[in-house]
Amino acid sequence: MSFQTIFPSSPLTISVVVPVKNGGAGFRKCLSALIQTMSPSNELVVVADGDTDGSWRVAEEFGAKVLRIPVSQGPAKARNLGAQLAQGDILFFIDADVVPHPDAIAQVEAAFRHDPQLAALFGSYDQEPAESNFLSQYKNLSHHYVHQISNEEASTFWAGCGAIRRQIFLQMGGFDESYKKPCIEDIELGYRLKQAGYRIRLLKDLQVKHLKRWGIISMTKSDFFDRALPWTELILRDRRFVNDLNLRLSNRLSVIFTYGLLITLVGGIGWPKLFWVVGILILLLLILNAPIYRFFLQKRGLWFLIRALPWHWFYYFYSGLAFAIGLARSLFYRDRSQKPKVSSPLKGTPDPSHVLENR
Repeated sequence: MSFQTIFPSSPLTISVVVPVKNGGAGFRKCLSALIQTMSPSNELVVVADGDTDGSWRVAEEFGAKVLRIPVSQGPAKARNLGAQLAQGDILFFIDADVVPHPDAIAQVEAAFRHDPQLAALFGSYDQEPAESNFLSQYKNLSHHYVHQISNEEASTFWAGCGAIRRQIFLQMGGFDESYKKPCIEDIELGYRLKQAGYRIRLLKDLQVKHLKRWGIISMTKSDFFDRALPWTELILRDRRFVNDLNLRLSNRLSVIFTYGLLITLVGGIGWPKLFWVVGILILLLLILNAPIYRFFLQKRGLWFLIRALPWHWFYYFYSGLAFAIGLARSLFYRDRSQKPKVSSPLKGTPDPSHVLENR
């Protein structure tokens, strides 16, 4: 099949697909921003994933096509169902807790129209998250920085603000529905797209404002159990150590130096001469991560940077721990298949036994 067949030259239509579970006030802000940027040729599809706060009614107020899943099955399933209902050439996935910038849909349409061989693209959070507490600022700025310095020819995908040609999405089987909660289902899809030879672009100017408030427990739990552990398993499964995003060589070296720092700090209690090694390791960590530390300093000042340092090194600690656990698991379960597993290839229309349409 030729690219001309896959990618018609006629004007592109866009279906915005938003999975939501108890979206609250942030969800209304998300839809309000989306509606203001959409043209008559676009459509809005909302999948209420077992919500109990009436988010589906809010979606109907904004004229969306609404699907209701009685019992929550996770955003991967919700997005897949939304994709089946959607009619547009392009599926634009948006999280329910973000506010897209006014030109977001126009940017997506222009990128695909100007690059007929582009299969998918994604953007990033902006520099101004809605929540002002330190951890929300730190988490958001870290995400923004990583995306802004990464390769535009991307090696994966992000569904918080990501678009893909609908025909390719269906051919690839959509998101892996074995991920039952917000996890790395988008990264996994990106890996399969690259393995199939498709191009993914990181569109750095395509940005959304994140509304989520992060706390110590929520951030650590999400980073470790929902990101680091499953991403490690995915890397080991596909043998994809790409020098991009959070997998850069500097990040890997930082993990090693962080563990070295921890070991020397403990060892220095009984052997004080080790403490000079502590200074060297701290210096190495500062040098390796100088670009992001300068970024923190420029955007939020010295006090923010000082508070960010231990959290950044803690991130390296649990990333290394996750890799060690993932490696141990892979060695223990060597008989597991190394092929990507997708729960159910997408075909036809949503199964009415799982979904109730409210239109």
